[in-house]
Amino acid sequence: MGTNEKDDSLTNRQGHPITNNQSIRTVGNRGPATLENYDFIEKISHFDRERVPERVVHARGAGAHGYFEAYGTAGDEPVSKYTRAKLFQEKGKKTPVFVRFSSVIHGGHSPETLRDPRGFAVKFYTEDGNWDLVGNNLKIFFIRDAMKFPDMIHAFKPDPITNIQDSERFFDFCASSPETLHMVTFVYSPWGIPANYRQMQGSGVNTYKWVNSKGEGVLVKYHWEPKQGIKNLTQKEAEEIQGKNFNHATQDLYEAIERGDYPEWELFVQIMSDDEHPELDFDPLDDTKLWPKEQFPWLPVGKMVLDRNPEDYFTEVEQAAFGTGVLVDGLDFSDDKMLQGRTFSYSDTQRHRVGANYLQLPINAPKKRVATNQSGGQMQYKVDRAPGQNPHINYEPSILGGLKETKQEGKEHTPHIEGNKVRQKIDRENNFGQAGQTYREFEDWERDELISNLVNDLKNCHKDIQSKMLEMFYECDNDYGKRVEEGLKNAHVDADDTSGPLGESQTRQAVNKAEEEGHSADPY
Repeated sequence: MGTNEKDDSLTNRQGHPITNNQSIRTVGNRGPATLENYDFIEKISHFDRERVPERVVHARGAGAHGYFEAYGTAGDEPVSKYTRAKLFQEKGKKTPVFVRFSSVIHGGHSPETLRDPRGFAVKFYTEDGNWDLVGNNLKIFFIRDAMKFPDMIHAFKPDPITNIQDSERFFDFCASSPETLHMVTFVYSPWGIPANYRQMQGSGVNTYKWVNSKGEGVLVKYHWEPKQGIKNLTQKEAEEIQGKNFNHATQDLYEAIERGDYPEWELFVQIMSDDEHPELDFDPLDDTKLWPKEQFPWLPVGKMVLDRNPEDYFTEVEQAAFGTGVLVDGLDFSDDKMLQGRTFSYSDTQRHRVGANYLQLPINAPKKRVATNQSGGQMQYKVDRAPGQNPHINYEPSILGGLKETKQEGKEHTPHIEGNKVRQKIDRENNFGQAGQTYREFEDWERDELISNLVNDLKNCHKDIQSKMLEMFYECDNDYGKRVEEGLKNAHVDADDTSGPLGESQTRQAVNKAEEEGHSADPY
């Protein structure tokens, strides 16, 4: 054992002591990430393989086919000013899409009424190949560094001993991760339980880039706004619905499309120049933050219509595979640390979950020609050859009839990057400012619901966790902290009570009631 190691010191599977479990290694504290992130890659790769074959996250899902129709503009300007991506250029141009909605934490048949972010993943089958816009209904995230992703999900998932979700585990993680407070504020409000999939927003969450024909890049955020309006549920309403139908959101989406009531969303982007923006009190690459609308207006760029249900759930919805690294020409990555971590993790998950040839499945394959030098692997059922290609040549370059590189259509985007390789947090964390602003912008009933749900779960948590969470709520907004503190002082704490799904109350009473009211029967 090393000099500084103790019995409870964290190591990796090679036995190496972990000296920094908070940050991936990057060029400067804002990124980009480097490939030699061995501790992170080992950690995230193992995390991606923790469940077979169900998704580790986003297991519960529903999906539909449709199309995206471009406006040809970004607000009042030609979209070509910002991006050369072909799907956006022409007014009225339609691109086929497949969308998968999901909940994050619980299993494949968990109730769709649980308090949880919802996934909103869109696969565009463009003429240049596939583009996956993989996001959530909420526009921010709990953490800003991919190193913490497995820890976060472990804390939010059921206890490894009891197999029951435990709010104390949730708040234990959040109490030591102040960047979570903005997302906690949303998740514990009615925004944490969308009424259904048709009436919820979507967001790319992370910061991406658009690149024009000159190779110039800008930072962008994506927002889907439902034309059906937005509806959320209170905890009580969700519990009542769950008692009658725990598949209600899947059923709602399927039946709406079957009756011809096709749901629509408008796609907006926010655009920002690609620099550090010292005038802001947060880092624009920080995915725990919203970009203010008044400074960075929402620009409409197109709309999406879902008009066809899957013919087979498993073939299309369950085997659908998305990845944040799946971009087409004119779209690019920012140095957002969470985005760069997700870009490895998502596609790695699909290779493990569906197989090495998951991109040959019809739901995942692009609707254009494919010619690669890749072959072999489990479940291969064709070889990606081009017409006239020499089948003996599965490498490049070659003068014997092999595949050849394609000429770049627009100028390459080559942002300048310099800095020391470090594992550090960003400079402008500002963990509480936007959480407080969000709290103040809620309607009265949303604040009431938020406080009630927080108190209900925090009341049974360890006192040290309560104290730390209260300290941070006060940092967000004095009224926020005061109301949670008063709620905890007046809360009835049942020492016999047990934890359950986030926000749910009287879980112990439910256990007892099942036994007391169960009807006896003789064996048969």
